[in-house]
Amino acid sequence: MSCMIDVVPLRAFKDNYIWTLRADGCAAVVDPGDAAPVLEYLSSERLRLIAILATHHHADHVGGVAALRERFDVPVYGPRGEPIDTLTRPVSGGDRVDLPELDVSFAVLDIPGHTRAHVAYYGANLLFCGDTLFACGCGRVFEGTAEEMHASLAKLAALPDDTLVYCGHEYTLANIAFAKSVEPGNAALAARERDDAATRAANRPTLPSTIGREKATNPFLRAHEPAVIAAADKYLGARAASPVAVFAALRDWKNRA
Repeated sequence: MSCMIDVVPLRAFKDNYIWTLRADGCAAVVDPGDAAPVLEYLSSERLRLIAILATHHHADHVGGVAALRERFDVPVYGPRGEPIDTLTRPVSGGDRVDLPELDVSFAVLDIPGHTRAHVAYYGANLLFCGDTLFACGCGRVFEGTAEEMHASLAKLAALPDDTLVYCGHEYTLANIAFAKSVEPGNAALAARERDDAATRAANRPTLPSTIGREKATNPFLRAHEPAVIAAADKYLGARAASPVAVFAALRDWKNRA
């Protein structure tokens, strides 16, 4: 379904983004960890909140839901099987979230790894992926396994290259610095660093990214590339036995960086 949605980033905490989808005087928000910036924006723009979408249970993504629900009697979509007591519409892979006021419909994708039942929302060429896929990085594996996270990232990488990627945090420059340590010879990565550094210097978000850009520069989507395999082997001091082992080595390396 095509639509004329504007996606507006609302900043929260140190580096979170609350993504606000707006059209025709209505709005939906993704991962409102804090209600205050949402309420301020809705008021200043005279928008009516029509839905809340959550990707996972961490407080910096759902902490503002209860306060928003006190003001707006709207459905709250989020992962079935995670401890979010403010959900009214639990969802999982294969479900759809229809927002007719915005003329958009999202497919729900199961992308566990960061948390046990993390989900993404994909539709109208937009991907809201929480803390699974980051710009030039990925989330830590807290509740799932390396196998699950690798499979989740592969599922997202299979989306069309022009898919716009909206993740939960502004981690891009730090992620690029790590990616350069993995693939110092990646010309696309060097170009990305120049572009994104200039964007941040102007105090603008580096997001959205695209799936194509992530496939060209994000080491966690490149565990099959010879240069990335060689870097993982060097870190391990042994040969990684599989793409999952390469991914796990990269994630451990990033955790310690």
